Amino acid sequence: MDNYDDITAARQVLELPERATMQTIKSHYRRLLAQWHPDRCREGDSGEHAEKTRQIIAAYRLLAGYCSEYEYSFSRESVERNLSAEQWWLRRFGKAPLWGDCGGSDE
Repeated sequence: MDNYDDITAARQVLELPERATMQTIKSHYRRLLAQWHPDRCREGDSGEHAEKTRQIIAAYRLLAGYCSEYEYSFSRESVERNLSAEQWWLRRFGKAPLWGDCGGSDE
């Protein structure tokens, strides 16, 4: 398997969308680990829960390692490419009124 396939498999184990923040990755990891931890299972399911827990931990380690080695770009182009919807809107339209001149003039 190549790196992309490994990361995609790990993403699917953690039930993540294609784009996720580190906060989202941690949240999914914690939720799934709490759900599948062997200490929380019924007697007959301990083997399945232990295996699923190992998969969750391995997936998280792979994604956390990938994210920690990722080189971030702080160039203007990169930052502007990742603006939130609100930041994009303000950058694009600023404080311009949407429905004409709202300054109170009756021209």
